[in-house]
Amino acid sequence: MFAVIKTGGKQYRVAAGDEIRIEKLDGAAGDTLDLGDVLMLGSDSGVTVGSPTVDGAQVIGELLDTNRARKIIVFKKRRRKNYRRTKGHRQWGSVVRIAEIVAPGEKAKTALKSTTAAPKAAEAPKAKAKAAAPKAAAPKAEKAQAKKAAAPKAAAADTLTELTGVGPALATKLNEAGITTFAQIAAWTDADVDALNETITGLKAKAEKNDWINAAKALAKQSED
Repeated sequence: MFAVIKTGGKQYRVAAGDEIRIEKLDGAAGDTLDLGDVLMLGSDSGVTVGSPTVDGAQVIGELLDTNRARKIIVFKKRRRKNYRRTKGHRQWGSVVRIAEIVAPGEKAKTALKSTTAAPKAAEAPKAKAKAAAPKAAAPKAEKAQAKKAAAPKAAAADTLTELTGVGPALATKLNEAGITTFAQIAAWTDADVDALNETITGLKAKAEKNDWINAAKALAKQSED
């Protein structure tokens, strides 16, 4: 019986007892591994072609060694550019002996002894991270609730552009600084104006020139009435 398998992006025709060199596999010498997808099975009774693989078929191989192949030289040159580069490369690969070909419906006689299952353990932290996701989302939910709770306050904000010298851009900056009502401006002290002037350039000069504090007191009184 023979089989055509696909491993490492390449296809190989194998039979029991064959020794082949394939792309590097994870594992130690002596491990028995499932060598991947079985694309075709052939025997005296005929040939079975998979679509794309043969369901239930399996090729088991014994890992003999993992080493690097002979060096190949990679030379690059560009004409009239004085460019020459020489590099060597040795590709990693695994030497495998085909231990058994298992047809569909049959049971493998060779037990798999492989360390290739180790990478699955690495999925555990991912699962923990997913489990922790709802907890991480809790602060976001709290922030969303806080924004909803703050919505009525935002709706009650005064139109600061009624003050002389306050345009839409400046009003936005004042809102971002937490100033949303005339009452807040009416309660400003010199220290408050100096502090805001550090973040909003030119605010102090405009406030003094247009007498925002007294104007805000008058507007706040009108809104109360």
